[in-house]
Parts: sequence; structure tokens; C-alpha cells
Amino acid sequence: MSTRNKSHQAVLLLAHGSPDSLNQIPEFLSKVTGGRPLPAAVVEEVKHRYARVGSFPLTYLTVKQGELLSERLGMPVYVGMRNWHPLVSETLGRMNADGITHVRVICMAPQNSRTSVGLYRSSLRDAVCNMSFDFVESWHDQPKLIQSFAEKLTTGLAQAEIEYGKVPPVIFTAHSVPERTILEGDPYEDQTKQTAALVASAARLDRSAWKFAFQSQGMSGGTWLGPTVEQTILQLKTSGQDGVFIQPIGFLCDHIEILYDIDIGFKEFAAAQGMRLWRAESLNTSPLLTEALAEIVRSRTFVPDRH
Repeated sequence: MSTRNKSHQAVLLLAHGSPDSLNQIPEFLSKVTGGRPLPAAVVEEVKHRYARVGSFPLTYLTVKQGELLSERLGMPVYVGMRNWHPLVSETLGRMNADGITHVRVICMAPQNSRTSVGLYRSSLRDAVCNMSFDFVESWHDQPKLIQSFAEKLTTGLAQAEIEYGKVPPVIFTAHSVPERTILEGDPYEDQTKQTAALVASAARLDRSAWKFAFQSQGMSGGTWLGPTVEQTILQLKTSGQDGVFIQPIGFLCDHIEILYDIDIGFKEFAAAQGMRLWRAESLNTSPLLTEALAEIVRSRTFVPDRH
């Protein structure tokens, strides 16, 4: 993905990052918080969650997504992580060495929040390089993205129906953010709910067949956006349901918020309520996701954004 090209243009995919091993977690969390120390109990809880999952696939999968996109476009695609290697600064250094001057930047978080996309943009502003950037602010309603989520939802619901004897209600989820972020005008809440509604429509779900909840609220205090998945599962139980299907629409590949929060945490919570829980497969290397990213790149009229 780092070969020179005559046009000097490339694509840069930005993602959150994930440690490669348990002993890297304290340093990883320090990068996530910008150096702000976390309570020891929080660090140990994160270690516990990664240990239970036993794998760290986010970086590998994001790099694979980049490789597939590069093949689809016939141009270089690079990957930079905000909180772990390859760090954004490291990737920009490679791009400089490869002679890249114009970059289309896509965050692997389709909905725009200053807590994610805003921080990715800042990581570019902080870098010292000779490149101009065309930064995609959001792509939460990109048609092929919606189609890719709907495809996974339809397939997963069909399998759940075989096992369950009926179609379970769906909870669409996205990562929570502090409430103050939304009160300050952040578009994230609206965009996540728009994505969910579009996916539900594409999958031909009745409005009564699905709900929306925020997952993975922070462990270090403050008020985070809800309702939580746990609250929503209890609401479904109260209405007589004993099964639920989760479709995360804020994540593009397997990582800790999928493999632990949903596959372990929410599944155990549901089981304690006498309920079964299924999840849609993550997009990961979905051809429709690759095409969504390719369409974004093709649709952009390059306007340099010198930082």
C-alpha cells in the first residue's frame, strides 16, 4: 500500500487503534485519554475484557479493508491509527517518503462526532508534512454502507429465526458519547439514528420491530448518552420478549466493543434475564463496504485543505 504513484494522490483511512497485547494496554489507554491518568480499577477492567476476548483484530481488519480498497481503486491506500501503531504520524511519514502530496481522508467511523472524527482531524493538523487533505466529515448515509449493514442484518435475522422460531426484535447500537458533546451541537446522535433508520428501511423492518440504544458508555464518570443496551433489553423483556438481535451500526469491524461488549457482556446480561441474544456479523471485509469507500473517493472533487 505504500508504493509510489505518478499522480501523487492516495487515500488515508483513520481508525481508533487497538493494542497488540495485554501488556500494552496501559500505554494504549494513556494515548486514548491524551495522557490523563485513569483509575487503576478501570485499567484492570479493560485488561480483563481484552483477556476474555483473547484477540486484537481491529488493526489487522482495518489494514485489510485498506488493501481491498486499494485493489478496487488502483491507487495507494494507507492506514493510520490515532491511539496505537501504525500511528497517524508514522503513516504520514511513510506517505511523505512515498511522494504523496494529495490525500483523501476517510474516518472508519461513519457518523461525525468531535470525540472521534474531530480527534482524527486534529491528529492531521498536529502533523508536520507536505500534504493537502480532502477530509470526509461523515458518510453515515452512504447508500452502499446502508446496503452492507442491511445485508448483514437480513442474513443474521434469518439465522436467528431458524434457531428461535420467530424473528426477534432488533436493537441498533452505536458507541455512546458524553451528553455534553450533544448539548454543544455535535451531530452524532442524529446521524447514528439516521443510519439505523435507513438500514431498517433497507431491510424492510417495520418501525415496531426495532429500537435504538447507545452502548459502551465510559467507565470514568460523567453522564453518557442513552438509553443503554441493558435498559433496552429490560424494556423488551417487560413487553414479553425473550429474544433480541443486536445490529451495531457505528462500527465497521470486529473489535473490543463488538467482541466483548456485545458478544460477552450483553449476551450474559440477556441470559441473566432469561433471554437469548444474537448479533449481526460485522462488516469487516464486506465487498459492499469496499464499494462504499470507493464511491466516496470517486465522488470527491479534490479541494486541498492545507493544515
